[in-house]
Amino acid sequence: MNQHLHIITLGVRDFETSRKFYAETLGWKISRPQEDIAFFQVGGVVLAIYPRELLAEDAMVSPDGSGFAGFTLAHNAQSESEVDEIIKDLKSKGVKIVKEPQKVFWGGYSSYFADPDDYRWEVAYNPFFEFDENENLKLD
Repeated sequence: MNQHLHIITLGVRDFETSRKFYAETLGWKISRPQEDIAFFQVGGVVLAIYPRELLAEDAMVSPDGSGFAGFTLAHNAQSESEVDEIIKDLKSKGVKIVKEPQKVFWGGYSSYFADPDDYRWEVAYNPFFEFDENENLKLD
């Protein structure tokens, strides 16, 4: 299998609430609109939201679950002040901020917010990362 990640799909409890959060609150554009799934082109990867029950059925698992999901999603900013600006904007829109922007142990600066399903998004500035001409992280 080649080293690519194409789509991350989040199972959501209330599709319409989540659709509005990503499209209206975050201001992201929906690609290929459909009735019960939304795709967002996020750099070289696609983020999809889909009803939790249907995603669990498709993956042949129980939709029940609680607590930390064991992963986070991240948006990397190009400065500490950009992190602050993003979090300030999200706060003004009523988004739940779970960790205020702060310097962190690995030498960067980060904050976390939660989407309507409590998926945790980190907004971080990492002084050790570079971006390419398309604003994608360039690790090599």
